[in-house]
Order: sequence, then structure tokens, then C-alpha cells
Amino acid sequence: MANRRRKYSLPGGKGSKRPWGTILLGIVAAGVGILLLIWWLGSSPPPPNRNLGPNQGRPSLQSILPPLPPAPGTPPTIAPVVPAAPVQVSTQTLRWEGPPPQPRGVQISTQIVAAATPRVASTPVSQAPVSGTWVPRAPTNALETQIALYNHAINGGSIDGVSGAQTAAALRAFQMKQGIEATGRLDRDTLRELQITHPPLTRLTVTAEEIARIHTIPPTWLAKSQLGVLDHESLLELIAERARSHPSLIRNLNPTVDWSRVAPGTELVVPNPQWPSPKRAARVRVSLAGRHLRAFDERGRLLCHFPCSIGRVAAKRPVGDLHVAVAVRDPNYTFDPAVFPESAEGRALKRKLVLPPGPNNPVGIAWIGLSRPGYGIHGTPVPEQVGRTESHGCFRLANWNADYLRQMVWVGMPVSVEP
Repeated sequence: MANRRRKYSLPGGKGSKRPWGTILLGIVAAGVGILLLIWWLGSSPPPPNRNLGPNQGRPSLQSILPPLPPAPGTPPTIAPVVPAAPVQVSTQTLRWEGPPPQPRGVQISTQIVAAATPRVASTPVSQAPVSGTWVPRAPTNALETQIALYNHAINGGSIDGVSGAQTAAALRAFQMKQGIEATGRLDRDTLRELQITHPPLTRLTVTAEEIARIHTIPPTWLAKSQLGVLDHESLLELIAERARSHPSLIRNLNPTVDWSRVAPGTELVVPNPQWPSPKRAARVRVSLAGRHLRAFDERGRLLCHFPCSIGRVAAKRPVGDLHVAVAVRDPNYTFDPAVFPESAEGRALKRKLVLPPGPNNPVGIAWIGLSRPGYGIHGTPVPEQVGRTESHGCFRLANWNADYLRQMVWVGMPVSVEP
């Protein structure tokens, strides 16, 4: 049987079903398409990162930090930066209105652990109108998010520009209030609801009166009781608490300032949180597991959300239904050695001491006594530790939150403490 040879044809030959011209045209079209795709991908900006969950890193402060003007006749100390988005900064001078009032005869004995050397300040930030025109918009980073939440009396502790667990809890509270999914992230639904309505940063001028307030607080209970007021220990503490901020953030916003030698007239850049007016609450709920305190109106709407430190020993936590017994601004504090058996000084004294009021008082600038004797809601000399440390049994808030809540409560108002 004769071998049959197969016939092979080159492309484009007689045996080909696809002419060379069609193939070349397809190759050219594909190449043009690839080049167009590469050009489009290279020219499109990446989408903004809206995920401000607990694991996000520290945002760039340079995107919101305005350059400070130099002193007359001197070169600028901070190089101008180009912000990522236009940011307006209001100019205002915050002046001290006098020392805290002298003791009013109210002596409080509480279960709180007092720091041996208090380290915080407590004057509210000025609510003077900001200058210029500001167009409300969604926040673009963690710092702006924390400032925007203050519009709703919701905060995650001292403003620090870092999105952590307390900021996520504050976002969940806001989302619950707005009736959207409580993700704890700055997601699309939250961006539609949360607006920053004013310049996030402002300038203030340090005055001689503010510097004169600063004094050293002695470490012993006896020496503290002999002072006229427990005021601020440093200007950094005063400015940080005035702006509801962490001292580290104030340092970062003012990198050239020598805080040990601040002269009157020094201009500082600080966060600019704005509070809504306090409303009468109908009920307060404290969550031990969530380490937060929330107040609600008579219709169950959220009025405020604050982080809260709770009692170290579970047996001393007053779980259950209580009510407000008293609400005091600038209270005295009664040091009782029986409450602090670990204190060698207390064991030696064997008597009670009355400490004067002030931001570095062990219960801060506000005391809301509860129906269980010795227990209450109060401020603290160290607001940046709220929600991260524990007390002897009371509920500890930042000074500014404690005083805000004081204006919302009334004697007899229900307070429920939940596991």
C-alpha cells in the first residue's frame, strides 16, 4: 500500500483558512488595546483609604497642620507645607478666666485610686466663632474623625489622631445613633452621615495669666491638703486638656516649642473640637464589658458616649440599678486612710484629710455621687488613661466629659450598671 503524504500549508497559503492580513490586523488591535489600558491605569489616582479601623497606623499630621507665622524680624521656624486638602484655621486667643473656685464645703469620700503625681489639665476650649467660610465635608483621617464626633458629644478619649479601639467604639456609638450598621469603621454609610463642620485646627496665644497658674504639686496627701488649689503642673497639661487632646499630639503639632520655657505671646496650633449644648438626660447606662458610659433622653436617643474606667475588683463594682444622689462642680476630696490600706502615709497619719478642688484633684473637676455610698462618676487628673486603667470601684471619665455629664444629670435620675 503506497504511503500517503499529508499536505501541510503555511499560513496564508492555499490550505489556510485565515489570511495573513486578518491575523496582522488582530495583533495590531490587541497591542493598541494593551497600550491604552496601561495609560489609563497609570493616570488614574488610587482611591482614598477610608478604613479607619483599630489596626490603622498613625495619620500624617502634615496634611492638616498649618504653618505658624514667624515672629516679627525672624525667619519662619516651621517650613510651609502643602496640605492634601484645603484646611482653614481659625485664629483666637484663649484666656484663663481665673482660678477654680475655693472649696464650697462639699467633701467627697470616694473609692478612686489617685495618682501620686497628677499630670493633666482642664479648661474647656473656647467656643468663639471661627473666622472665614468653612464648607462642611466628610473627615479624611483619624484626627478629623475624632474632632467631628465631638459635634455629637461622642468621643473616644483624648484626641490623639490615632484610630484605635476607643475610636472604633465611638464610631459604633455614632452609627447606632444614626441608625446605620455599627461597623466601627469610617465606611461609606458613615461618611454620608458624619461631617466636620468647622476647621479642625485652631491657633491660640499663651498668656501670662496661664503661665502664672502653673505650680508643682507635692507627692504626699498631707502636702496636697495644705494647698489652696490643685491646679496644673505644666503648660502642656493645661493646653492639652483645654483642647481635649493627648499631650503627645500637642507636642507633634508644635514641634519647635520648648515646653519648659514658653513665653507669653507664644502661638500654638491645637485641635478645635466643638461641643453641642448639654441636654437633660433621662438615664445613664454604664457598660463594664465595653468600658463606656452613655446617656439617653426620654425617648431612648443617645445623647453622649464617653470611655470610662471601672473598678479593678469585680466584687466592688456596683452592678445593678442606682440613681444620682448629688452632682457637684469643683468638689473637695476627703482622703480616708481606710480606703487606701496600701498607703504607708495613710497608715501613719491615721486621720482623714481634705484636699482642695482643681483639675488635679483625685476626682477631677466634677463629682456625680450615686445612691450607693462612696461610689460615683467623676473626673480624673490623667484623662489619657481613661478606659485603659482601673479604679477602686468608681467610674472615671476625662475631666471635660465628667463636667459635661454633670450638666445633663439630676438628683434621682436612674443609672444602670451593666456587666
